[in-house]
Amino acid sequence: MAILEFNDVTFTYPADPDAPKDAPAPRPVLSHLNLQIEKGSFVAVLGHNGSGKSTLAKLSNGILFPQSGQVIVDGTPLTQDEDVVYNARRKVGMVFQNPDNQIVSSIVEEDVAFGVENLGVEPKECRHRVDAALKTVGMYAERLKSPSKLSGGQKQRVAIARALASNPKILLCDEATSALDPQTTASILDLLKDINQKFGITMVVITHQMSVIREICGHVAIIENGQLVEQGRVADIFNHPKSKVARDLIFKDRP
Repeated sequence: MAILEFNDVTFTYPADPDAPKDAPAPRPVLSHLNLQIEKGSFVAVLGHNGSGKSTLAKLSNGILFPQSGQVIVDGTPLTQDEDVVYNARRKVGMVFQNPDNQIVSSIVEEDVAFGVENLGVEPKECRHRVDAALKTVGMYAERLKSPSKLSGGQKQRVAIARALASNPKILLCDEATSALDPQTTASILDLLKDINQKFGITMVVITHQMSVIREICGHVAIIENGQLVEQGRVADIFNHPKSKVARDLIFKDRP
């Protein structure tokens, strides 16, 4: 059963108001894209920079809305209605590339609590969720520290804890490991895999690095020029890539 669906989705960013009058019209970033992500799966969305991956992430919880087509989150079409967007954002937790841009408090546990408090969760339950999330990501001992004192990997763990505390059904990670060293990247990926297996949270990892998904993801969807060009089991695509972009990404990643 699909928990996140993109049905014939097209999205184009508005034209630059300062662009010359004879400038060409903006091209679609996503064009008639169709993609279904199954409940409980661990999926990578792979593509070169500029392929439309991050736009797809922003369409997943109402940061952006398509000009045509439909995004469906857990069976509900995503519209610009405030209640619909609110419910979608409760279900889709997001972790971005730069954890510093996600920090909203000077204390780790307060930062993790921020999203839960905004959902109107009562204090006792909020406390329980924050502690549980910090323990899950291995950051409970650092709960009273300032995020500024943490390493990049620790900050990303706090960002994951913040998303988990809202009890999402989907965790979407947009290039969440691309700024980390290989060892830290491996530890974050192991954490995401553990969360997926223990809690059944659907995991969507958006990346341009084949190495990020080779060992941990079950399926991969490859996007190029705003279109889905290939999808399937990671092992199948890694061993027998059919599209040029898949071959480029795989062979570039091999030592």
